[in-house]
Amino acid sequence: MPPLPASRPAVRDRRAAGLARVHRFKDSHALSAEYGPDWWIPIYRRAFPTLLSAVSVDQDGWAQRGGIDRLLTLKCGRTFTVDEKIRTSDWPDVLLERWSDEARRSPGWVQKSLAADFIAYAYAPAATCVLLPVPALQRAWRQHGRQWIGLYGIRRAQNRGYVSVSVPVPRGVLMQAIVEAMFC
Repeated sequence: MPPLPASRPAVRDRRAAGLARVHRFKDSHALSAEYGPDWWIPIYRRAFPTLLSAVSVDQDGWAQRGGIDRLLTLKCGRTFTVDEKIRTSDWPDVLLERWSDEARRSPGWVQKSLAADFIAYAYAPAATCVLLPVPALQRAWRQHGRQWIGLYGIRRAQNRGYVSVSVPVPRGVLMQAIVEAMFC
């Protein structure tokens, strides 16, 4: 994909500064807000050339809790809902959230029921994004999740009061599994 406009926010890497990283939903949500329409719209226009509008879902409610960050409408009237994920480093993988709260066994977004049609998984420094169809992604997880945990391990993220657990699956491996999951 061609680079996006230079108006995207500066990326901060706390690990490079030697600081311990504690994840906070509020901070993650604020990061998503930093990458607003000027950053996301060109990505969506490349994926959906007939994009008419892209409305941000900012308020807490059923849509936000169901993983919907943006509602896309095409000129034909078709709508898509998107859950936006941003990584502030260019990693060669997609970090699939298995448990949003490990101790309580609260399912993460790869295994819980989502209202979103797609996960827009972006790599901020390269201004690139993979658009992951939720049903096929979750079916691929059901088919390969245990194997991926064994092959690629897990990553724990300390949040305030809980720990989330994710699996770093190489992009090529994940995309192939999604394609295969589309065959019934």
